[in-house]
Amino acid sequence: MRRVINCILVLLFLLPEIPCFGGQTGFTQEDRERLVRLEATLKVFMEQVDKRFIELREDMNKRFEQVDKRFEEMREDMNKRFEQVDKRFEQVDKRFEEMMTFLWMLVGIFTTLTAVVIGFAYWDRRTIIRKARDEAIETIEREGRLKEFIKALRAYASEDEKFATVLRSFGLL
Repeated sequence: MRRVINCILVLLFLLPEIPCFGGQTGFTQEDRERLVRLEATLKVFMEQVDKRFIELREDMNKRFEQVDKRFEEMREDMNKRFEQVDKRFEQVDKRFEEMMTFLWMLVGIFTTLTAVVIGFAYWDRRTIIRKARDEAIETIEREGRLKEFIKALRAYASEDEKFATVLRSFGLL
């Protein structure tokens, strides 16, 4: 800006000396006073322009500071929100882990109960079948004539050698 003003001043000084602009080669007192007023006016103008530029620069700096503060506040707010979201994810992860642990416990309990019930049923059937077989044999021996029939077969086997061989093969003799 100052260069432009300096160029204008130089041209104003040289302008009257150029023959096509009046042909005068020297300055009159009036020209000198006019030049002094012009310099004073330009000086005031330059000071006002400088003052305005300084004010504008200060205003812009203040605005930039305000924008920086807003961005900083927004960044802090976003960081807080992200931290809250992270905490929520951690809580959900913890809850999910607890649920999985609980489900594994339920699977273990159910498997144990199933194995115990099947084992008990097998033991109970085996015991009942053995007991029933023993009772049936006792009942047959007590009430039945099987014993006497076997005695009769043994007596007959003492007379018949082939029959005695058959009874020995079945373990009845």
